[in-house]
Amino acid sequence: MGNRKDHYYNKSKQEGYRSRAAYKLQQFDDRFDVLFGGASVVDLGAAPGGWLQVAAERAGARGKVVGVDFQSITQFETDAGLETVRGDMTEDETRQRVRDAANGSADVVVSDMAPDMTGEYDLDHARSVHLARQALETARELLDAGGHFVVKVFDGRDFQDLLADIEDEFAFVATHSPDASRDASSELYVVGKNHIVAPIAEGDEHTVEIVDTGDEGDGIARIEGYTLFVDDAAEGDTVDVTVTDLKPNYGFAERRDGA
Repeated sequence: MGNRKDHYYNKSKQEGYRSRAAYKLQQFDDRFDVLFGGASVVDLGAAPGGWLQVAAERAGARGKVVGVDFQSITQFETDAGLETVRGDMTEDETRQRVRDAANGSADVVVSDMAPDMTGEYDLDHARSVHLARQALETARELLDAGGHFVVKVFDGRDFQDLLADIEDEFAFVATHSPDASRDASSELYVVGKNHIVAPIAEGDEHTVEIVDTGDEGDGIARIEGYTLFVDDAAEGDTVDVTVTDLKPNYGFAERRDGA
């Protein structure tokens, strides 16, 4: 396995990919099917462009691929349906340019962002989690219902909290270390499939039927398949409620009659 780095490096040169990282996205997509023909894809940390090439190939002529990085991305020989944004995703102006380039939404958000390495493991891990959370926030902003998300992160003490937050947003979540990752690397990739978007908003008022009881005794109502927990309500009740808090998978509401 010691020559795996050289294998993928040489393979990328032979096949015209800008980086060996292209094979990581290929392998990830082969396993989890996150890219598809006609997809709108946003690639964070896209330089030098290996993931962009794979995303553009798999999205095809009907697709739209937007790559963003604070480093310049050299233009491609053929860049139909492919657009790049140079900027820092921590800045509002860059985020707005990405939203504009993606026409306000995306089917897939992928991130291979990594921090500048210091060699101090805990610090590098913490910085990678920070970047992964930036990517997750971008996914929240851009992904349509049912959209997919792929993000790189270094394993460590904050990983489980990040994973739990991703699990709150997607119907299916898994972790994977592609064969094309370097042998000694601690990098992991997390995939979230089928982004869940609440069909209601905080402050909305609804009349709902309580169809079940939660583990803590709350009543459970459903609006367009979305689960809403209601305090002080029993199965079979029909109640007027105000929505007070929303998560992607479920929300909370209070009865308006003060019961």
